[in-house]
Amino acid sequence: MSLAKPILRAVLCAGLLVACSSSDPTSPTTPAPTGTTPPVTTPPDDATMRAKAVNDMHDILLADVKTLAAAAVEMQNAAPTPTGRGWDKTDEPAIATMRTAWLKARTAYEHIEGALAPLFPDIDTAIDARYDDFLVDLTAQGGDKNLFDDQGVTGMHAIERILFSETTPARVVDFEKALPGYVAAQHPATQQEAADFKAKLCAKLVADTKTLEGEWTPAKIDVRIAYAGLVALVAEQQEKVKKAATGEEESRYAQRTMSDIRDNLEGTKRVYAVFQPWLLSKPSPASDIDKSVLAGLTALDAAYKTVPGDAIPEPPATWSAENPSAADLQTPFGKLYTAVLAQSDATKKDAVVTKLDEAGVLLGFPSSN
Repeated sequence: MSLAKPILRAVLCAGLLVACSSSDPTSPTTPAPTGTTPPVTTPPDDATMRAKAVNDMHDILLADVKTLAAAAVEMQNAAPTPTGRGWDKTDEPAIATMRTAWLKARTAYEHIEGALAPLFPDIDTAIDARYDDFLVDLTAQGGDKNLFDDQGVTGMHAIERILFSETTPARVVDFEKALPGYVAAQHPATQQEAADFKAKLCAKLVADTKTLEGEWTPAKIDVRIAYAGLVALVAEQQEKVKKAATGEEESRYAQRTMSDIRDNLEGTKRVYAVFQPWLLSKPSPASDIDKSVLAGLTALDAAYKTVPGDAIPEPPATWSAENPSAADLQTPFGKLYTAVLAQSDATKKDAVVTKLDEAGVLLGFPSSN
């Protein structure tokens, strides 16, 4: 979980010495004799650091992009297509394999979501939109009656909803029942539904993730947009926690929303590390801002580690995000909410989301606040 700060700062030391003049021994660029003032150095220019950030971001996130695409293929390959029936207990090993592959895909995507979502919004929607998000756009046509095809509701959560339908929490079902166009989640009940799940719904995720893999090139990376996505992802952590109280949280069927949040933080650290050398090449107050960012990320990490398991803590029945009681704030959910709000509320001057925004301004990016 370390940002390997000493290694990142070492980047700044490479190639910065100004060329020496051999004709003028009094020139300030002449190497100083041993024991005297060191030679003058020139800080790296923004164009150089921007180019480095682009290439580093591409290389660092590429592994997760590839893992996401490979896991989608694993899911499709494992999907059973029995003759004359839908899924039953004999298919449980295959279903377990698909669930494992889904978790692998989910982890990879949450690592890269902050940078990729704003760069490729259409692909992000196809891969990562929630059931309720899709239904908003499908209201006019009465929702999505076929859970298993490649139309309407698609992506990781559409597959998750089916794979984990037998263990979905009651509060999630209660929330979704009120949605216009709601169709209860279930495993494929017929041969055709099982075939569609494999050849249509899973195949679309494979196609979308392969498209993302093909699009992930340095030429398509706008660091300004990617950095804004980084700030936005930290700000959205409070939304992800708040929605747990209503059953709207992200990976709600697999009950791994807490892992989503942890993976988002890990991805945030990785992307910030890409920009950190550039930030530290700037004059004061860059170093102080960097220290504040690292402290804020560490505080979130510590708060997340206090929560056991993959699921977000169960919100108390009396929870109110607008006016939580003192007693509710002392519950595991309340303590998590307090810690997340402290770092993700852009109105708080010491929050990590505020410090990330200040760092972006020093890099020449527009403020996100």
